[in-house]
Amino acid sequence: MHGAWHGPWCWEGLESALISDGWATRTVALPSAATPDAPTSQPLAGMHADARAVRESLEAIDGPVVVVGHSYGGIPVTQAIADAPNVSHAVYLAAYQLDVGESLYGYHGAPEPEYATGVIQPAEGSVAAAAFYADVSEEEAARAVRRLVPQSSRSFSDRVTKAGWRAVPSTYIVCEQDQALPSEEQEKLAVRAHAVHRLQSSHSPFLSMPSTLAALLAYIAHGSRPTP
Repeated sequence: MHGAWHGPWCWEGLESALISDGWATRTVALPSAATPDAPTSQPLAGMHADARAVRESLEAIDGPVVVVGHSYGGIPVTQAIADAPNVSHAVYLAAYQLDVGESLYGYHGAPEPEYATGVIQPAEGSVAAAAFYADVSEEEAARAVRRLVPQSSRSFSDRVTKAGWRAVPSTYIVCEQDQALPSEEQEKLAVRAHAVHRLQSSHSPFLSMPSTLAALLAYIAHGSRPTP
């Protein structure tokens, strides 16, 4: 599941690499990533709406599923997989692997507004490129920045009520050059996972090294050895 301000478009390169290797893939558009003209005076879709979207997608899939959550996307993944018996593994890619009672705001020690309304605008230009896409080509980073959308404020304050990773095997992938969620924070979250891998990438390895990431995901999911 994509992170805040993003959409399924960010997985396109990784999907191509996985499909080339014989894997079936499916992406989910999280409703908390709002359209630019979304109203800002009322509560928008939050984390629980995102979790429902993930769960509905999982219910439409036969057989075992490996779920990948990136950044904020790890939170609705945690919530959704608790009710999904077909999930065999959860992968947290530079993601928030939160526990019951935690929210993104709360995890960082920020106050949780009682009634979260409106949206949080994405960073722009070089600031966004440096935070999210530091090891992505300048042209591709600029293209990605242009596709960022506002994020529902509510999604950052909704608390986890079910931690699916307590019952489902999980792997954390630390992105060691991350400028958005520093690797030190990722290492703290990673202790909750059953296994940990590391990539020498910034926040978005699905853009900077999709083939390497695809090989690692295949290794995690099916035991095949990643290519150098």
